[in-house]
Amino acid sequence: MTQFNSDYQPSGRVAVTGIGLVTPLAIGLDETWRRLLAGEGGVGHVTRFDVTDYPTRIAAEVKDFDPTQWIEGRDAKKIDRFMAYAMAATRMAMEDAQFPDDPGLKEETGILIGSGIGGLDMMSEQTEKLWTQGPKRVSPFLVPYMIPDMASGYVSIAFGLKGPISCTVTACSTGANALGDAAHIIRRGEAVAMVAGGAEAPINPIGMSGFGSMRAMSGRNDDPSRASRPFDTGRDGFVIGEGAAVMVLEDYEFARKRGAKIWGEILGYGMSADAYHITAPDANGDGARRSMIKALRTAGLTIEDIDYINAHGTSTPLGDKAETLAIQRVFGERAMSVPVSSTKSSIGHLLGAAGAVEAAFCLLAIRDSIAPPTINLDDQDPDCPLDYVPNKARPMKIRRALSNSFGFGGKNVSLVLGGPEDGGDA
Repeated sequence: MTQFNSDYQPSGRVAVTGIGLVTPLAIGLDETWRRLLAGEGGVGHVTRFDVTDYPTRIAAEVKDFDPTQWIEGRDAKKIDRFMAYAMAATRMAMEDAQFPDDPGLKEETGILIGSGIGGLDMMSEQTEKLWTQGPKRVSPFLVPYMIPDMASGYVSIAFGLKGPISCTVTACSTGANALGDAAHIIRRGEAVAMVAGGAEAPINPIGMSGFGSMRAMSGRNDDPSRASRPFDTGRDGFVIGEGAAVMVLEDYEFARKRGAKIWGEILGYGMSADAYHITAPDANGDGARRSMIKALRTAGLTIEDIDYINAHGTSTPLGDKAETLAIQRVFGERAMSVPVSSTKSSIGHLLGAAGAVEAAFCLLAIRDSIAPPTINLDDQDPDCPLDYVPNKARPMKIRRALSNSFGFGGKNVSLVLGGPEDGGDA
């Protein structure tokens, strides 16, 4: 017997009612957050394959992940890791939200889980099989388990969710785009709830080779725990990571009426394009500046309303400087008094999952009134002069947070998040 009221009308507000995390620090929200605040890191030497001949031999791997805990039957061993991470994060988020098992509600619940790369393990393994064993040996699951939208598809099937379904593929902006786009779908009344986030599993031979040939990754192979060092003079590139973050988003009034626990709200969402270069950021930070301004505008807020910024902060020489300049241009004199941290210093860069993970960190920071640290920040770059919460978490009142995500091709996304009962009023 369906319990969902078909007379539902959208309130225009979007609540976060469930969060699930799979990160290089831990599998699960609480332990990930505890280790992050303690200043611990998830970066180490690559263990999954032989990296002797690789220029970069370090990564932020997910440890002790058993897909059979999250996926039933033979699929646990067959699907690509990015799909498995997405399923694990979704199960955690749905349980956290205590989402009703209601056929009517499931018809009004959509899925938008993005991936910047998709099934790179599947593509790599099957390409090798093609060259060594011939085309008849290529798996019929290559295409469905390789395409980035299959995390959304698989979750939809597993949970019987029949609302709008989509997938963002916007490089390192993917996870933030997914949350912002899902929030728009709810505000327009096209769904009552959305399961949204990002998943990525790029730590394999082809992924490490591709980024390595670009010279985009850190080469600090002898000291992996200190390799990701955003805003530090010693930074020499990002550290590749993997994992997933999934949130359950609901119309705020619907969530409130069903008695859901509300983590907070997605208040604002801004996007912009650099129109500059396929990989490098616009050096003056203009695209990042515009995405932050649009996020504030859609939230109905000003710079005075932001208490904390979770930076994109990848630990690349150009990117960190460009983002710093963008923040200075948006916040003016106030830029020096708004704490900014890059949690990529602890978990590496999760590419298409990064924006969703960092949005979750913002909600946790608001809940616990604490700004997570930027670890490994020992010699701050004078060209990056902001307050980056160096090395130690900082207790402070946080009502609203801004989260930045920037991707190859000049894609910029900013989200504004608020706590429960915020509503965006200053």
